[in-house]
Amino acid sequence: MAENRGKRYSRLAWVALACLVVPMFASYYYDDMFSTLSHLFEHPETLALGWNAADYGLYTSGYSVLCVFGGLVICGMLLDKWGVRITGSVFVGMMAGGAGLVAWAITSGLPPKTSLTAAYIGCMLFGLGSEIAGVAVTRSIAKWFKGRSMAFAMGLQLAIARLGTAFALVISPRLVAAKAAGETYTLAETARPAMLGLGLMALGVLLWAIFVAMDARYDRSAALEGQETGASTEPPFRFRDVLDLLKNKQFIMIALLCVFFYSSIVSFKKFATAILIPRFGVPVEAASWMVSMLPFATVVFAPLFGMLVDKAGKGTRWMILGSLLSFAAHLLLCFAPAGVPAYGYLSMVFLGFGYSLVPAAMWPSVPKVVPERVLGTAYALIYWVQNLGLMFFKMAAGRLFQTSEEAVTGAFRTELMFVLVCVAALATALFLRRSSRLCPDLHLDEPAS
Repeated sequence: MAENRGKRYSRLAWVALACLVVPMFASYYYDDMFSTLSHLFEHPETLALGWNAADYGLYTSGYSVLCVFGGLVICGMLLDKWGVRITGSVFVGMMAGGAGLVAWAITSGLPPKTSLTAAYIGCMLFGLGSEIAGVAVTRSIAKWFKGRSMAFAMGLQLAIARLGTAFALVISPRLVAAKAAGETYTLAETARPAMLGLGLMALGVLLWAIFVAMDARYDRSAALEGQETGASTEPPFRFRDVLDLLKNKQFIMIALLCVFFYSSIVSFKKFATAILIPRFGVPVEAASWMVSMLPFATVVFAPLFGMLVDKAGKGTRWMILGSLLSFAAHLLLCFAPAGVPAYGYLSMVFLGFGYSLVPAAMWPSVPKVVPERVLGTAYALIYWVQNLGLMFFKMAAGRLFQTSEEAVTGAFRTELMFVLVCVAALATALFLRRSSRLCPDLHLDEPAS
């Protein structure tokens, strides 16, 4: 009977995954809905909204504020204490509510600084809700796919979520079509991407509710199976377990790799068109297609690399290779001859492969180095460090553009910053590879059982 139940829930795991990916698709779309419109904020006189590049950089940095100042860590512990259903539901709701506040701020007609303040608060709520929802999703996948195809499932979830980014990068310039010189973008026009995002968010909330019902039934079945087999459970979460995490060298290295690697790509995407247009002399449409290659590449390759990690192992080697590819991409973006679009496309190819390789190997490595009872806290701590880096580098990029007299200068200075971040990511990946060789009992480079 227990075996039949296991087979049934093995099949239902894919249904659960389908419910989990839609809220993440909506989150990724909403987070990147202005990425291919970032160049508009360099000319605030054309926007009824009135925001400039520094304002936009400040707005995007709001995503990480609550996450950085303790929210992620505390909520990650609550996730382990209360479970994904209660905690996840609270923060999926916060994600949707924050997105609604941003949309209201953009369309409110308030003075620029006032609307920026409201949108900043909305982005803070959206950011914390999205990150904890992401932790809950990752924690749930680790639970439902334990011992079978975990890297593939995480890669597939990541691919579909990033399809939300790709959708945003492609659709936003079409929702906010370019205007002739001297014309102004109205508030309603500027808010079109946000309105679409709210519809996606509503669908995500509905499917999350379906997953919650499935997960409750899963736990009841697992408890019944445990009674039948006499299986023991892990000790409950204890707050002192957090201190043990901070002493875990492999966990710390994974967290550092996450912050450096993601900062070199996610922060870049926020200013992608502002970098690609002056560097390679391409129009807005071509620049948006260039940067959309990043998420589209992960849609195809993240699940494939996840399968590769499941079958072949060698996770730390893939992290090194992905970091190398990202480093090469930013070298091209920084130093390649100006006005040659081919270099821009090539850099996006390198970034796309790196953006698929590193996460496909990195996220499934976390359950190998930390106990399951603190897995939510572990992912939350990693996300916390990640958001600390993202907040800093987004604000730094916005400041570099605002203080540069020419767009080309701003693009070069920002890319030089990202090159240095990639050096740090590569060094961390090499240290993690060395640690894996010294601690073979962790099985970091072993295939899935």
